[in-house]
Amino acid sequence: MSKAKYAGNLFVVVAPSGAGKTTLVDALLKRESNIRLSPSYTTRAPREGEKDGVDYFFISRQQFERMIQAGEFLEHANVYGNYYGTSRKWIEAELSGDHDVLLEIDWQGAQQVRKLFPHMVGIFILPPSLAELRNRLKSRGKDSPEAIEKRMASARDEISHVLEFEYIIVNEQFEAALADLMAVVRGARVSRAQQAVRFASLIDEFR
Repeated sequence: MSKAKYAGNLFVVVAPSGAGKTTLVDALLKRESNIRLSPSYTTRAPREGEKDGVDYFFISRQQFERMIQAGEFLEHANVYGNYYGTSRKWIEAELSGDHDVLLEIDWQGAQQVRKLFPHMVGIFILPPSLAELRNRLKSRGKDSPEAIEKRMASARDEISHVLEFEYIIVNEQFEAALADLMAVVRGARVSRAQQAVRFASLIDEFR
């Protein structure tokens, strides 16, 4: 195993829409104090209740494209006509400060991140079945039947990349899935690669 560069861990959580990723992540953040959720930059308009710099960094399309050209994004994507991206500088600053960072992105973004941060911890959240995923999407009451079918097709594409991730959590019972997610986070914090960075001076004392 090669040596990690940062004392903090980078967790990348991916899931199809309706798998319960956001609810799990929110619960994790309430229980684990030293993990930061990375706010994305986006060109879409703020929704009701969203705050700039907290939920997202809201910028113009021109600003976003300038940041792309300057290589400022760790990963970025165009989703339904709007850009979304993760600041590389913000991530590096947090990890260098011995903070864990969590990204909620798609499988394509995860592939981009892994090229720059090969020690990232990839976590995929699965629904218990496609039938249950469809039921969850319907029960939200937010999408038309046509939109649900598009989300189901997107889910199949997303799930086809599940084996690219180090950890797979099936969200059938929320508390069990949350316990699994917390176990992954805590296990990563005491991995050999991370402890070798965090406690390098202590380890050197015994050599």
